[in-house]
Amino acid sequence: MQSLFERRIADCQRRLERTDASLLVCFPSPNLTYLTGFEESPSERHLLLFVPRAGDPIVVAPTMYDRQLADVPIDDPSLGIRLWDDNDDPVAVIDGVLEKLLEQGSGDDSAATDETGDEPPTIFVDDRMWATFTQDLRACVPNAQFGLASDVLENIRIRKDEVELEALRRAGQIADRVSLEIRSRGDDLLGTTESELAAEIERLLAAEGGGKPAFETIVASGPNGARPHHHSGDRTIERGDPIVLDFGAFVDADLEAGTGRYPGDQTRTIVVGEPSDEYERVHEVVREAQQAAVDAVEPGVTADAIDRAARTTIEAAGYGDAFVHRTGHGVGLEVHEPPYIVEGNDRELEPGMVFSIEPGVYLEGEFGVRIEDLVVVTEDGAERLNDSPRGWETGVPSQS
Repeated sequence: MQSLFERRIADCQRRLERTDASLLVCFPSPNLTYLTGFEESPSERHLLLFVPRAGDPIVVAPTMYDRQLADVPIDDPSLGIRLWDDNDDPVAVIDGVLEKLLEQGSGDDSAATDETGDEPPTIFVDDRMWATFTQDLRACVPNAQFGLASDVLENIRIRKDEVELEALRRAGQIADRVSLEIRSRGDDLLGTTESELAAEIERLLAAEGGGKPAFETIVASGPNGARPHHHSGDRTIERGDPIVLDFGAFVDADLEAGTGRYPGDQTRTIVVGEPSDEYERVHEVVREAQQAAVDAVEPGVTADAIDRAARTTIEAAGYGDAFVHRTGHGVGLEVHEPPYIVEGNDRELEPGMVFSIEPGVYLEGEFGVRIEDLVVVTEDGAERLNDSPRGWETGVPSQS
């Protein structure tokens, strides 16, 4: 029985076959983690996964990774992993791997030939591969045509399987519990700096079972809330301040082997005390816009239509110029990935896609309001992955 990662590699190979590509090359990135469950940060050392159109994948890696790579889903690790020492030339190892894999797949006569009469191979490389590694591949196969791995992997990664969805649900529940705790503190938030509250949110995320923060926690109070990606600072929270809270934590997927970390991402805008009349009005507009976008989600609807549902509501209220970013972004192994919920994106939604819906209004020098939930596309609509109150009230339960 194939493992989860072996199934993903097989799916990748089927798509390589359809595109008539020779192979795909990943380096340490979410793509490598998705296909193998192996997670590592990029470095100057050559650590590459080669997935041919047919046959077994091969990993080229420094010898120091021998034990860490033991669980990579390759049928015969003695054949599937090529290790090199620091006194070796890794490019020579890569050259040998490319020669083997390209010869192995050269039986297909359908590709166009170059001036030598040989078929020019098509190699898809990781979108974020460092230039030095791409150049090494070009040096090894100078006649190759190069493309991006996303041409193959985006359509695989964009629909989450049940293991991924379960992790995303847990991440959402952790964010919900922390949101409720912060909201319940009411007047105790007064006198706290943005940075102090951000640190407390991250402490609570960990206490609730989360891993490291999924991104830099945003606490933006008063006029700072008008900056969508404000960096929490030393401003002290005062009574009547709108406070934008944007946070989440990674959680580990329930995998038999390998790694897969999935993030929470939730935004609420709260007030300690009584806000201004304009703030209440803007908050209600943003809440209505978010609900309109959620209501519009179903298979076959375009990403553009979801953006338009939120934007139309805000424009009708007279705040269109103050909605300065897209309505949302996909979420998976990365906090920002396809599909992007933005004007002009005609990508049709499919069951299993997960993305944020986070309209906002930002009034320079005054305040900002953003409300964000993650949603998953179902067979007939949307499932919210967050369920904490979306109102602005603190100290007491708020209606969602």
